[in-house]
Amino acid sequence: MNKATLIERIAAEAVVSKKQAEAMLEGLVKIIISELKAGNEVTITGFGTFLARTRHARGGVNPQNPSERIQIPEVTVAKFKTGKTLKDALKGKI
Repeated sequence: MNKATLIERIAAEAVVSKKQAEAMLEGLVKIIISELKAGNEVTITGFGTFLARTRHARGGVNPQNPSERIQIPEVTVAKFKTGKTLKDALKGKI
């Protein structure tokens, strides 16, 4: 499913226009991004939790020159932890 299809489904479920559904989706994404950048978690009960985690710096190997060692810098990455309702739905319990 792509963004356009998701917008259509939201519009149909919420009985709103596609333009309103697109605004809701974009607003949700902006809020999640801003909260993660601030170091906060975003929890949607039953669905899951969005988290920002730091992946520590580490050593690695240059794939173009396997004999060369490189340093991979520290980076902040997004994580998603599934909620119970989503887990159960995927397992076929719901």
